[in-house]
Amino acid sequence: MRLSPLNQRRWRNFKANRRALWSLVIFGILFLAALFAEFLANDKPIVVSYRGQLYFPIYKFYPETAFGGDFRTEAIYRDPVVQCLIETGGNETCFDADDPQALAKDALKTGEIDGEAIDKGWMIWPPIPYSYNTINDVGTAPSSPDAQHWLGTDDTARDVLARVIYGFRTSVLFALIVTGIGSLIGIAAGAVQGYFGGKVDLFFQRILEIWSSTPSLYVIIILFAILGRSFWLLVMVSILFGWPALVGVVRAEFLRARNFEYVRAARALGVSDRVIMFRHILPNAMVATLTMLPFVITGAIGALASLDYLGYGLPSSAPSLGELALQGKQHLQAPWLAFSAFFTFAIMLSLLVFIFEGIRDAFDPRKVFR
Repeated sequence: MRLSPLNQRRWRNFKANRRALWSLVIFGILFLAALFAEFLANDKPIVVSYRGQLYFPIYKFYPETAFGGDFRTEAIYRDPVVQCLIETGGNETCFDADDPQALAKDALKTGEIDGEAIDKGWMIWPPIPYSYNTINDVGTAPSSPDAQHWLGTDDTARDVLARVIYGFRTSVLFALIVTGIGSLIGIAAGAVQGYFGGKVDLFFQRILEIWSSTPSLYVIIILFAILGRSFWLLVMVSILFGWPALVGVVRAEFLRARNFEYVRAARALGVSDRVIMFRHILPNAMVATLTMLPFVITGAIGALASLDYLGYGLPSSAPSLGELALQGKQHLQAPWLAFSAFFTFAIMLSLLVFIFEGIRDAFDPRKVFR
């Protein structure tokens, strides 16, 4: 699809802002990598070769019996016995050996166990062989950064780097979903209020006053107590209480623009109200709307972090940057927890602000047509 001349000028204006462009590139790389977090940090192998067949534990459940074990529960791939079974083709000696890993290594060197040839299996692990809820044997928790845990572990011996990767993805997806749906509702409501005015505007304003005075935190606590904590329930509640953020800005722009000459001319030509609102007035109101979007997105990320910090957000087992910040406060002797949460928030929010700063300038007609 070819861009219109106006959008081409906007794109050139955005690229002229080097800070915004490089922020978009860096944030895009980080977010794309976080979308495939399972391939970066996981306690399951990406691919397993067992007796000539390929298995993909990241996507599918495999019981231990699939690899010659005794249990029908999911295989624990970090268990030395399971690793020995996979690497030696399910040899029963793995259960009796004092050191199954040493047995597997010897078998792979010689190609046989007790004089019998084996089918050599193998596993491809992610760069970080820990997931966000993997409990590690580190002796004391939280443990400081080392060669195995680059950012250390938290108070339940879970790898901090893995939780940061998954938590970053959760925060960004939460903010994008809440901001996207909430903005559509808020822009539509503000457009209707500002364009029609009069009784419609007064009616909607009274609804907004009542709705905005509702204590959202109490509603979240009540719903979570009844329905349980979940990501999508938190998204729904955040949208219900977040959509009024853009109503006032859009309403003011439509109130200002509805009596402009081009709007009157469009009405005189018989153009429908819907076309006038969303094709003629809304593009001119986008600058003020885009100016507010960075605050809406950062506010959604901050709201999720605050709820997790207070214990009313995502479940405790879910990857959460707010919960990591809480651990940093509770364990001042482990500064890597607070530093990990702080720098993740600082980098993420700074990049988003710089990106939307460039988008705002790109849509500003005074700069586009300069």
